[in-house]
Amino acid sequence: MIGIFGALDMGSNSLSVDEEAMEVTGQNLANVNTTGYTRQQLVIQAATPLQTTIGQEGTGVTATGISQATDSLLNSQVQAENSVSGSLNAQQQALQDAETSLNEEISNTSSGTTSPSGLTADLASLFNSFQSLSTDPTSLTERQSLVASAQQLSTEFNQVSSQLGTVNTQLNQSIQSGVAGSNQDLAQIATLNQQIVQAQADGGSANDLVDEREQAIEDLSNYVNVTATAQSDGAVNINIGGVAMISGATETDSLETYDSGGGQLLIKAQNAGTPLTLSSGSIEGSITARDGALATLQTSVNTLASQLITQVNNIYSPGYDLNGNTGADFFTGTGASNIGVNSALGNDPSQVQASGTAGAAGDNKVVLALAQLANTDISGLNNQTFSGSWAQTVGALGHTISSVNEGVTNSAAVTQMLSSQRQSVSGVSIDQEMTNLMQFQKSYEASAQVITTLNEMLQTVVAMKTV
Repeated sequence: MIGIFGALDMGSNSLSVDEEAMEVTGQNLANVNTTGYTRQQLVIQAATPLQTTIGQEGTGVTATGISQATDSLLNSQVQAENSVSGSLNAQQQALQDAETSLNEEISNTSSGTTSPSGLTADLASLFNSFQSLSTDPTSLTERQSLVASAQQLSTEFNQVSSQLGTVNTQLNQSIQSGVAGSNQDLAQIATLNQQIVQAQADGGSANDLVDEREQAIEDLSNYVNVTATAQSDGAVNINIGGVAMISGATETDSLETYDSGGGQLLIKAQNAGTPLTLSSGSIEGSITARDGALATLQTSVNTLASQLITQVNNIYSPGYDLNGNTGADFFTGTGASNIGVNSALGNDPSQVQASGTAGAAGDNKVVLALAQLANTDISGLNNQTFSGSWAQTVGALGHTISSVNEGVTNSAAVTQMLSSQRQSVSGVSIDQEMTNLMQFQKSYEASAQVITTLNEMLQTVVAMKTV
C-alpha cells in the first residue's frame, strides 16, 4: 500500500498536473488571435503503479509533455497551395500590368475588338486618313491630318513598347526580391531547426519555435515549391527543385539569380550551381508571365510595327509628292520601339508621296493602295490584316488573363477550405478552452479536497498516538 503519505504525494502530484493543465489552457486562450499559433495540450498519463501483494496499485497522475494539435498532411497541403497561389497571383499582377500598358478594352475573344484608344483606334485612324487623302490627294489639310495620324500611331507603338519593357524589368526585380526573401526564410528555418533540435535533445518541447518554423516554411512556399521532410530529431529538411537546401540543422545551399541572356533572370542553387526548374511559387509565376504571355505580346507588337513599316514603305516609296520628288520612306525605324514618321513630312506635308505618276498632282494611285492595305492579308502577320492580327493578340491576352483570374479564384477557395480544416484541428476554440478550464478547476478542487481529507486522517492518527 502507498499509505497516507503516498496518498498525499498522489494528491500533490494531481494538484501540480491540474495547475499545469490550466496554465496550458491559459496559453491557448492568450493566443486565440495569434496568427500561426497551434493549440497546445498537456499530455497526461497514469503514474507508474506500485506493485503490492494484492496487485498493482495506482500512484496517481503525471504530466509527460506538452503536445500540439497539428496535422502534418494538412500543413503540407497548405504549403503546396501557397505555392500555387503565389504563382497565379504573380502572373495575375504581371498580366494586369501588361493590360494597362496596351490601353485597350480587352476581352477574351479575338473578334469584334473595338477600342476608343490604343493601337486599335490609331491603326483605324491611319488607314482612314489614307482613305480621306485618296479622295482629295492635293489637299494640304488632308495631308497634315495623315501625318498627324501616323505620328500618333508611332507614338502609341513607342509607348506600348516602352511600358511592356518596364513590366519586363519589374518582373526581373520581382524575381530578385523573391530570391532574397527565400534566402531569408531558409536562414530562419535553419536557425529554428538548430534551436528545436537542441530543446528536444534536452528533454523539453519547443512548440512556439515549431509554430514559428511552420510560418517560415509557408512563407517560403509562397516564393517557391517546397518539399519539407520532418526528421526524428525535430528538424525539417527543405528541398527546392530537387536540390537540398536545409539538411537537419544545416543550411546547405541557397538561391541566386543568373542571366539567361538579354538580362532575363532565372534561378539556380548557389552552391550546387544547378539551375532550378520551379513548378510553382511567385518566382515561377513571374518567370512564366515574363517568358510566356509578356514575351509573346512584345513579339506581336514588334512584328505588327515592323510589318506596318515594311508594307507601307514598299507602296509609298515609289510614289511622287506634289513637287515631283520620289524615293523617300513614310515610316522610319525597324520596330515598335523606334517607329517614327519621316520628319520632312511634318515640316512640309506637300512631300507626302501620294501620286503614282510624276507631275500628276491629282493622281491618288499610291495613297489609294495604302488605304486598301487596311483590308489586305499580310503574310508576315499569318495572313491576317493589321487590325485582325492586333485583335487576335489582344484577344489572346484577354483569354490568358481570364484563365489566370479563374485560377486565382479557385486557388483562393482551396486555400480557404484547407485553412478552415486546419483551424478545426489546430485552432483555439474559446468555448472548448473555457470548458477545459472549468474541468481542470474542478479537478484541482477535488484533489485539494483529497489532501484535506488525508490531512484530517493523519491528524486523527497522530491524536490516537498521543492518547
